[in-house]
Amino acid sequence: MKITLITVGKIKEKFYTDAIAEYSKRLSRYCKLEIIQVADEKTPDKASETEERQIREKEGERILAQVKDGAYVIALAIEGQMLSSEQLADKINQLGIGGQSQIVLIIGGSLGLSEAVLRRADYKLSFSRMTFPHQLMRVILLEQIYRSYRIIAGEPYHK
Repeated sequence: MKITLITVGKIKEKFYTDAIAEYSKRLSRYCKLEIIQVADEKTPDKASETEERQIREKEGERILAQVKDGAYVIALAIEGQMLSSEQLADKINQLGIGGQSQIVLIIGGSLGLSEAVLRRADYKLSFSRMTFPHQLMRVILLEQIYRSYRIIAGEPYHK
């Protein structure tokens, strides 16, 4: 299975890059992982609703340009479905059993995802009703994917 993360913006802090590298290394024994970063748009202070929508649309175009035909797309969105770790593992496993060879997970920028990206998504996943920094969300998502593969393989993982 190929897992692709499409994310907006660059990681600036070393502790995030170290954690991402660690989970990427751990995941390499379970799947082929690709992380694609697309450029973020600068958001002016006190941006209007229209400006924010335009920013999401520009970032969304960059995201969608990276999505391959036939990929199963999971968008991280506050309004999405909340799953337990076991349920996420089951979802990934069922997609693989069903013949899906690529799962694309999308993390938006600081303003969230465009309507076009949300429409393209096959599934919307929420980790919480709270908002998290998108850089931290990469680490959390990779950890949960790793945990999912450990669950699928029947391997122990701390709770």
